[in-house]
Amino acid sequence: MKNTLWFLLGIVGGFVAAHFMSKDPRGNELLASIDARISGFTDALTEAYHAEVARDTED
Repeated sequence: MKNTLWFLLGIVGGFVAAHFMSKDPRGNELLASIDARISGFTDALTEAYHAEVARDTED
C-alpha cells in the first residue's frame, strides 16, 4: 500500500511539475521537444507495424 501511495504521489507531482513548466516559455519549449520525440518514436513504431502486417498478408 505504501508503494502505491508513493507511485500515485509521483504521478501527481509529475503532472503538477509539467503544468508549471508549460507556463514558462523555456519549459513549454522543452515539453514541445519531448512531445515531438515521442511522436516520432510512435510514428516509427506504427510504420514498422503496418509494414509487418503488410508483409504477413502477402505470404
